[in-house]
Amino acid sequence: MAPPEMRDIHPLGKSPIISDDGRVIAESGAIIDYLIRRRGEGRLEPDRATDAYDEYVHWLHYAEGSAVVPFIVQPIANAYGRLSSPLRRRVAAELDLHLSYINASLDGRDFLLGEELTGADVQMSFVGELAGSKADRKAYPNIDDWIRRLQARPAYQAAIERGGPYELGRS
Repeated sequence: MAPPEMRDIHPLGKSPIISDDGRVIAESGAIIDYLIRRRGEGRLEPDRATDAYDEYVHWLHYAEGSAVVPFIVQPIANAYGRLSSPLRRRVAAELDLHLSYINASLDGRDFLLGEELTGADVQMSFVGELAGSKADRKAYPNIDDWIRRLQARPAYQAAIERGGPYELGRS
């Protein structure tokens, strides 16, 4: 739904994209990775020589892959009413599988990789917020607490102030 002028910036004509030093970067995960590597000054990602970095990369890609599939299929399944009952059950089970996985991964942690915010949390925050609008996030208390922590951060609040209201995932 982006304006046609977006194609002047990137051939897909879609958001999110950024332009930095003559480079155009599209896709959320690529943008987060680029900004952290180029502008992060060693913040928001684990040391690349550690196992934590591998976990970090997993979350960056999981957010735009497996984690969102049930959210995408859910409205399609719901559109066919009674005929799609088996599909709706399967989608509900997949949604629970993924949300349970994220919830368990956050057990005893403030953030996905421990006590420090990383780009993985930024990338996965959309999935957590989406869970608040498409599922009962309270059934996944670690996700609910994590999203509330993220939304309480001054940088998040500043982004909301600058970008305008954003109701996804508010509870």
